[in-house]
Amino acid sequence: MSWITEYVRPKIRGLLRREVPDNLWTNCESCSQMILTKELHKNLNVCPHCGHHMKAPVTERLEWTFDNGEFTRIELPSAPVDPLGFRDQKKYTDRLKDARAKSHVDESLVVAHGTIGGHPAVVAAMAFEFMAGTMGAAFGERFVAAARLAVLQKSPLVVFTASGGARMQEGAISLMQMPRTTIAVQMLKEAGLPYIVVLTNPTTGGVTASFAMLGDVQIAEPNALIGFAGPRVIQDTVREKLPEGFQRSEYLLDHGMLDMVVVRKDMRATLGRVIGLLTRAPVGAEKSAPDRPAPVEEAPIVAPSV
Repeated sequence: MSWITEYVRPKIRGLLRREVPDNLWTNCESCSQMILTKELHKNLNVCPHCGHHMKAPVTERLEWTFDNGEFTRIELPSAPVDPLGFRDQKKYTDRLKDARAKSHVDESLVVAHGTIGGHPAVVAAMAFEFMAGTMGAAFGERFVAAARLAVLQKSPLVVFTASGGARMQEGAISLMQMPRTTIAVQMLKEAGLPYIVVLTNPTTGGVTASFAMLGDVQIAEPNALIGFAGPRVIQDTVREKLPEGFQRSEYLLDHGMLDMVVVRKDMRATLGRVIGLLTRAPVGAEKSAPDRPAPVEEAPIVAPSV
């Protein structure tokens, strides 16, 4: 009996027992339905049951956006790591190390270039997985670098926003990135290049109050939270019940704050079409400078006879 119980039975149990990976299933944040992680990934992190657009890692966002998932990331400038020597429960430098280890990105903005719908483009995508996509000095440096690259390549700049706002560990330095990013957008305007913003869930705080709402075309994913302060804070301040869907993509579209709301699977095609319309360039064509509309000849003004 000892041979059967100690040797044969464990072998049989080992053959019958199947290891189940911890990340095999994912719960939808909206409808709480269980989804196979592999199926969710194929569906671009969109719930197949309710259509809820979940947060997306920045690397996957870039793969979904560029043609054939092919792009080139650029080397970005560095910034002072801890300008204020900030510490709360942990040192700011330790928080940065932890965020880099967990997110596998080194800051909250990643910049790459490639083609979208056959058109050259520069894309700056915010990484919500890195300290909630907050905006600090390094972010500002990277955003300016993205704008300069777009001007150098004479390409449009597409920005994907996903942020909790300014980074409190950098104080006023973080707030100064609002005018810095605004100036970078102005560089694109002066060069006559399209600036397209895609707002994803959530886009809040100083990001919304600066570059996120300055696009030539404002696009959002469905049901994305977009605003400066959160709805609960606003409701407590004004002491009134807010409208249904307040600060969500569809509400902002109805009230003229957005140009369109686009589901994730159609985003690449939509961006390609918009870039083509704004640059008036055929697909895959090389262009030395952005096309501008021809000047309109005005009729001479004739003084009326008396």
